[in-house]
Amino acid sequence: MKQLILGGARSGKSSLAESRAQQSAQNKNGMLHYVATALPFDEEMRQRITHHKQQRGAGWIEYECPLNLPELICEFSSQDVVLIDCLTLWLNNWIFELGDDCCNERLEEQIELLVNAAAQSDATLIFVSNEVGMGIVPLGAVSRYFVDNAGRMNQKLATVCEQVTFVAAGLPLELKP
Repeated sequence: MKQLILGGARSGKSSLAESRAQQSAQNKNGMLHYVATALPFDEEMRQRITHHKQQRGAGWIEYECPLNLPELICEFSSQDVVLIDCLTLWLNNWIFELGDDCCNERLEEQIELLVNAAAQSDATLIFVSNEVGMGIVPLGAVSRYFVDNAGRMNQKLATVCEQVTFVAAGLPLELKP
């Protein structure tokens, strides 16, 4: 089972994903894995990371994976329940990793690798991603590039997920099935 949970900042998407992951692990007597894509680049981000760890509590095997997500996904088996939070940070990490060499082709290649790894995985995968395309078109070129690619990434991943949920104000809205 593959799920994609979308929403804005502080919408409740991570809490929903954690709850679903715990329930899935309990149902199948599986191992709970948490894959963090955030880089602690400032004090506010370190506090966010600490808050999420405290909220999750014990029982999770944790990984920090800012870039090589497709490779990590391939390591999990059918007994694993894997929560990946969050894909838009992963995308942002790739944009900055590629720097001046960042172009649609290179970034799309990373997105395709992610989608293919998800499609081929036997693990229960729960992806968390921000829905960033509901506001105004950003003024800056890099911001527009990010928003456009986040939208494309979410669309492609939604095609291989059996369940897609949008979260607003802590309330889930099922988009798929």
